[in-house]
Amino acid sequence: MMRSIRFRNSFMKLLMRLLAGLLAAASLSVVAAPASPPMGVEDARHLLSRAGFGSRPGDLAAFSQLSRAAAIERLLADTPRAAVLPIPPELADYQPPAKLRELSDEERRDLQRRTGIALRVWWLDGMLAAESPAEQLRERMTLFWHNHFVSSVQKVKSARLMLDQNRLLRQHATGNFGELLHAVGKDPAMLVYLDSASSRRGSPNENFAREVMELFTLGEGNYSEQDVKQAARAFTGWSIEPATGAFRWRPMIHDDGEKTVLGVSGRLDGDAVLDILLAQPQTAEHLTRKLWREFVSPTPDERDVRRIAARFRGAGYDLRVALRELLGSRAFWAGENRQTLIKSPVDFVVGSFNSLGMEPPDAAALAGLLRQLGQDLFAPPNVKGWPGGESWINSSTLLTRKQMAERLLRREGREDLRQVMLDPAYQLK
Repeated sequence: MMRSIRFRNSFMKLLMRLLAGLLAAASLSVVAAPASPPMGVEDARHLLSRAGFGSRPGDLAAFSQLSRAAAIERLLADTPRAAVLPIPPELADYQPPAKLRELSDEERRDLQRRTGIALRVWWLDGMLAAESPAEQLRERMTLFWHNHFVSSVQKVKSARLMLDQNRLLRQHATGNFGELLHAVGKDPAMLVYLDSASSRRGSPNENFAREVMELFTLGEGNYSEQDVKQAARAFTGWSIEPATGAFRWRPMIHDDGEKTVLGVSGRLDGDAVLDILLAQPQTAEHLTRKLWREFVSPTPDERDVRRIAARFRGAGYDLRVALRELLGSRAFWAGENRQTLIKSPVDFVVGSFNSLGMEPPDAAALAGLLRQLGQDLFAPPNVKGWPGGESWINSSTLLTRKQMAERLLRREGREDLRQVMLDPAYQLK
């Protein structure tokens, strides 16, 4: 009996020594594993240019010393700037429709012109003031969402509502898509732009229901006309307070009857419909394709899209998961996908100043230049937004890009460029 106990004790001691040795060896192998090498200047320039606006010399030098994975994590780090840019005095107050009706046509046009210019200058100042690559990514994603959840100051007719929508997009820019979708659905500028504010029981407006499915979530072909009609009933009651421009829930005009959307039945309201859309795999795939075209190449790889979309949806629509997968993918770094994306006017103009380390002229001149190049901020052409890609280039815009690039590369001076951009042709009217 004692011999058996001593044998078991000896065996256990031997087993423990073997386990300790294996753990030590594993620990040594982890410690000894080589660190990922720095990615170098060319990779850093590619990453910073795609994820922000150009690559500032200091950022380029710093990121070139990081591995690809470490650089991506630094980009995705949250920034203390969060979502707040100082509001200019011209945009401090909301002008209710009743007050606007008291103005003459000339006074109303002048007010809308002045506030429209102030609105564009406010955002451009914010883009140019984005100091770190993480802040630039936030601004780039704000621009992405501005062209996804499209609204236009020309229809909304309130620069303040458009400013508040822009701040909302910036707040959620790299956060959670589900939260952003629910917030945008109740955003006053969106309610005005897609006519939801006047939608009521018995006379539902279908604009938002249609666009939220076709453009914002599922993509074309993944819903029926009946789904649109039923969803439109669910969104009734989402409205705004005319005196303040704030969102207001009006239960008295909401259709609380039974509805069926994408096979789900019940007394659905707007939030329930949005949750149904988020539950569909097509939503994550549609978003992933758009992000692919923004960051990787004009032609998404469908196998990669499905893989990334599954992880994106599995993570509860955490945008950092989607961005990490896209920026870390083989396709993103592949040589055949570099220099394949045509820069938008904002990317071209703001990125040029950043890459050359030059201080630009005043933002009002830049806003006028962007309009000439085809990207009038806060005024996309229609609900589908700017199509991007080759549509940015024609004989006129190509010549304007060439002229600007030549002056910047010759470094003729900030004042010379200012005079060119203050030409009447560039001015906001």
